[in-house]
Amino acid sequence: MFQHAVRLRDENPDVPLPRDGYPFPDDEAHRRRKADRPKDPLLQGAAAADLLGEFLSDPHDDLDRVEKAFHGVDVPIHHNDHLRSVALRADPELVRRNGRWLVEHARDRCAVTIGLVLLAARPSADDVEVVRTIGLLSDRFAPLAVWFLRRVRDGGESLLWLAERSSGWGRVYYVEALSEYSGEYRDWLLRHAFDGEFLNAYFAGKVALAASLHEAIIRPVVDDELIDHTGRLLSAMAGASGMGLDLSRYPPARIVLAEYARHLASQEATGARVRVAVTLTHDVRSRVAARLGCSVQEKAGLLSTLGEALARPAWLKVASEELARSTSWATWAQANDVLPVAFDSRQRIPRRY
Repeated sequence: MFQHAVRLRDENPDVPLPRDGYPFPDDEAHRRRKADRPKDPLLQGAAAADLLGEFLSDPHDDLDRVEKAFHGVDVPIHHNDHLRSVALRADPELVRRNGRWLVEHARDRCAVTIGLVLLAARPSADDVEVVRTIGLLSDRFAPLAVWFLRRVRDGGESLLWLAERSSGWGRVYYVEALSEYSGEYRDWLLRHAFDGEFLNAYFAGKVALAASLHEAIIRPVVDDELIDHTGRLLSAMAGASGMGLDLSRYPPARIVLAEYARHLASQEATGARVRVAVTLTHDVRSRVAARLGCSVQEKAGLLSTLGEALARPAWLKVASEELARSTSWATWAQANDVLPVAFDSRQRIPRRY
């Protein structure tokens, strides 16, 4: 499993792994695996903890046998008190040595997870590179990698490294963890945390609060990266629907919305900016003012500012190009009446209302 992560890392430097590293080398075995998870949350991980206790009680146990033993039991991928307590009772050096062996050599994801449990119980800076590498398979191993990295010196740098190379659930775990280092990584959180995936809604509000977005966006002049990222964060928060902090529970919502709309006037039109502004316009229009954290008058003013930005000739031109490029987006935009442009899909001729 570890060599699988190394190979994918070397083939995809500085970018998220394709499909979060799936398929794993043990996929066929795991399709046949049956390990029932207890319905009682308090019992989850207990069976694996009993097995781990037997393993750690014999320092001469065959690690190959141990690797196979965990394949048949439920092994939680998140921090688990049953497993951690067993690891903490054992000899620290044995815990670290066996944990590292399992992470680096085990061929089954369950055994690798147990290895991470052991390393996270006795975190050491000497194991950072190992944890960081396996953490690239983020859908499976990010939760325990986060638990480990938050407890070692300079772990934030590794969390940032992993966040930049992860997508999906892995990115959620890593960005949420980075939000706790908001001062140190504020610039990155304000400009790069959001990668456009649906799951980003889980951390959009946390990023906005942790990085004090409202203080950054109210400056008279701000850079395009900050404006663009703010629009994506706001759009995600507007449609969070229980996934994370939405605009109704974000105290500076009305300020950040108004400032984002104001800054649009200084930006050149691009397809990405048009799509975000149009989506946010729809979200603002379709929600009552209270859900946006503003008054009815403030909502009206916000829609007016957004409408003026979208009605500029350069933005109308890019909007029509986006409509021509994507039939599905054109259908959505017209159905929701969010553009000051009508688009005839048969003639592909844009015209202003």
